[in-house]
Amino acid sequence: MPNKTKYHFNVHSLSIEKVRITFKDRFKKLLQIVAFGSVFSAVVLLIAYNFFNSPKEKMLIREIEQYKYQYDIMNDKLSNISAVLKDMENRDDNIYRVIFEAEPIASNIRNAGIGGANRYEELEGLNNSERIIETAKKIDNISRKLYVQSKSFDEVFRMAKSKEDMMIHLPAVLPMPKNRGQIISGFGMRFHPILKYRRMHTGIDIAAPKGTPIYATGDGVVLGAGRESGYGITCQINHGYGYQTLYGHLSKLNVRPGQKVKRGEIIGFVGSTGLSKAPHVHYEVILNGQKVNPVYFFYNDLSPSEYEEVIEKANEENQCLS
Repeated sequence: MPNKTKYHFNVHSLSIEKVRITFKDRFKKLLQIVAFGSVFSAVVLLIAYNFFNSPKEKMLIREIEQYKYQYDIMNDKLSNISAVLKDMENRDDNIYRVIFEAEPIASNIRNAGIGGANRYEELEGLNNSERIIETAKKIDNISRKLYVQSKSFDEVFRMAKSKEDMMIHLPAVLPMPKNRGQIISGFGMRFHPILKYRRMHTGIDIAAPKGTPIYATGDGVVLGAGRESGYGITCQINHGYGYQTLYGHLSKLNVRPGQKVKRGEIIGFVGSTGLSKAPHVHYEVILNGQKVNPVYFFYNDLSPSEYEEVIEKANEENQCLS
């Protein structure tokens, strides 16, 4: 074993003396070692903390980057879902609801905000608050719009179920076979042959031989059947869904008030009663109390070319028959 005894040269006595180490000396030495170790450890920890990551920190950093990447992917998917939903809303408003003659969903309903002063307050103050809040807003917006669209489709489904019944009742055909009559005058301002001045002609005049059968243009119930000033012998049918039709200047009726009729059923015969110049039927369509152009309802009876020809003929500026 090495000798740990220490000696020193005493310059005063010019002799070598054994060094005596006291407890105080040992304690001071210990304090120096501890102080140096503490400073060294602090420097090492400071460098490690600021310039090097622990394995756990590295794992957490990788997870955070993965979360950011997944949030970006999620936002892209939400944007695609929003685009699909917007297309659904467009088709709902401009196709489905047009077919069923329903009003589109108001934009203030589709785009209404979600209540609450600040729904995302608890998400603020985080390192990635902006990304998280943006995603949360997109999800809330899509959820709300999907709810509105779901309710709209429920309504469209109910309308679709009643569409078949509605189509049977709509006045969608000519009031007589297309080869038996000729449209002489259309809807609009026309010169009256008896009153001798221009006035609003609220229907169309279809000339045909006296006694030609006149058909109900849709299922319904006869509201009135008899003589009416100016129109002569008339028949008026309530088809439901806001639609009514009127047939004027008949020579004879084949129905009575309150009677249910089917499309194509004979309700009367062509005549020239009332203020009329020649045998014809004056035919009107009333929608929600307003008289509208009947030729727009002949789509069930005519080919596209025939329909276009009828529209052109009905729009000619000429003299009506009644």
